Amino acid sequence: MTPTILVLNAGSSSIKFQLFAVSGGASLARRLKGQMEGIGSRPRLLAKNADGKVLTDQTWSQPDASSVPAALDRVIAFLRETIGTLPTAIGHRVVHGGPNYSEPTIVTAAALRELERLSPLAPLHQPHNVGLIRLIRERQPQLPQVACFDTAFHRGHADVADRYAIPEALYAEGVRRYGFHGLSYEYIAGRLEETAPEVAKGRVVVAHLGSGASMCAIQAGKSVESTMGFTALDGLPMGTRPGQLDAGVVLYLMNEKGMDAKAIERLLYNECGLKALSGVSNDVRVLLASSDARAKLALDYFVHRVQLSTGMLVAAMGGIDAFVFTAGIGENAAGIRAAIVQRLSYFGLEIDEAANANGGPLISRRGSGVPCYVIPTDEELMIARHTLRVWQQHASQLKEKRA
Repeated sequence: MTPTILVLNAGSSSIKFQLFAVSGGASLARRLKGQMEGIGSRPRLLAKNADGKVLTDQTWSQPDASSVPAALDRVIAFLRETIGTLPTAIGHRVVHGGPNYSEPTIVTAAALRELERLSPLAPLHQPHNVGLIRLIRERQPQLPQVACFDTAFHRGHADVADRYAIPEALYAEGVRRYGFHGLSYEYIAGRLEETAPEVAKGRVVVAHLGSGASMCAIQAGKSVESTMGFTALDGLPMGTRPGQLDAGVVLYLMNEKGMDAKAIERLLYNECGLKALSGVSNDVRVLLASSDARAKLALDYFVHRVQLSTGMLVAAMGGIDAFVFTAGIGENAAGIRAAIVQRLSYFGLEIDEAANANGGPLISRRGSGVPCYVIPTDEELMIARHTLRVWQQHASQLKEKRA
């Protein structure tokens, strides 16, 4: 039977999944993708095959899939009906790998405990990522599970990019700049090698712009600097997160407003960013369609911070040879792309309006000093590749031990 890799990405009320078939030992083909959404309210399972044909679209009453375990049962039952068996291995997106995980890894009991301890550093994602891993270990302990980390791609940074100016003891504990969205940046670096190999050898700024947003300086395919740091709060403003923020603001909230850690966490992760600036929405599509002056302010602020961050990343590399947009906003919001490129004209970027309206992939004018691309990201394929490699290594090691 053909081996399969299942990729899972768990949220607070959803489980996104994709299934890949393995052929020839190393080749992956996407067979289906879907998600169970509305967990705890009105659960819905929607899945499509590689051609976009709907394979299932089911809804249940709340009690029938009211929790993540119940929802997972529905997903597993669907997969068993579709492929006739359980997947060979499961790959998970895990946002934070901390100081000890710089590579994808088979999840052991010890690794799971360590990843759970990192949950306060990524409260929007880590508890759900790790919770699903634990649940599968309890129900299907024989299934190999691989954790793939959003921090791993950035772990080769130089000390000057990795550290904060804080006591050494805190750095030794793991308080340092990690960077995130690494699976996306790793995929983009690989795609550049295929589509623009000369550019891939140079100095590239990649803007992963979505509800969560960050930017990365990639030189010769390696991350050298990122806008995000210790947690996924830093850097660019996001849908509900503030981005760069003076630490004194947190002290003010504690000392003058009497807010405790939990209240501040809720504020910074859920009530800031474009949502707070606009007073309208955290969704860029809604803001672009709005005539509200605050909606315009939020978008202008977003573009402004991308401009400032680009300057920082270019400085880190000593120049720029290309600029890449990716993720939801980066791939779909032509107006945002045009506004950003206009503000970066001093670096030699010039937009081709027609190419930009069509989504690229090359959206800069012929003769532009710096080419600009739109490249769709594929974190799930990156996770599947890592999972296949780690699973094969794990299986080989087990075989050697039995020999």
